Amino acid sequence: MIIYGASGHGKVIADILKKNEVSEIVFWDDDINAKVNGYKVDKPLSINKEGKVIIAVGNNLVRKKIVDTNNFSCATAIHPNAIIAENVSIQEGTVVMAGAIVNPSSNIGKHCILNTSCSIDHDCQIEDFVHVSPNATLTGDVQVGEGAHIGAGAVVIQGIRIGKWATIGVGAVVIRDVPDYAVVVGNPAKIIKYNDLINE
Repeated sequence: MIIYGASGHGKVIADILKKNEVSEIVFWDDDINAKVNGYKVDKPLSINKEGKVIIAVGNNLVRKKIVDTNNFSCATAIHPNAIIAENVSIQEGTVVMAGAIVNPSSNIGKHCILNTSCSIDHDCQIEDFVHVSPNATLTGDVQVGEGAHIGAGAVVIQGIRIGKWATIGVGAVVIRDVPDYAVVVGNPAKIIKYNDLINE
């Protein structure tokens, strides 16, 4: 298994893979001197047909650019202490950290991060490249657009739509829909600006 990104996030993914009894793990990173708990770090190469890749990059837009410019065969990593209900769909490239909960009839897109102890309740629809940070809570029937970032400890009430590439601040309480690219903070969450992805 190849982990693309020798970072702290990569260390967490390596731990998930070890707990799932994956024995061969190699990191790819431009910094071959990166320290990731004794694992070998190589420069990013063309995909080895015998290996699969998990992209260990926390920035949603950078993760998307890596996927869009490469033809990887990607794996999914789910920590054994995560709770995944019946009738849940989790697409390739997504990682689910320890303590995360995904309840029935939720659909999780490609290359998402469901971080430590987040809670995704019933009927949530999460599009590709979303990051749900530690201890964030999505109550039932929440829709999250592509590339959105839900900050640590944020709470999104039932039936809300979070637009694509929106950012929900740490600890925010979201009680109304959030437009595409909006950045919201506070309780109740209010728009403070819009993300400018044109030059990213």
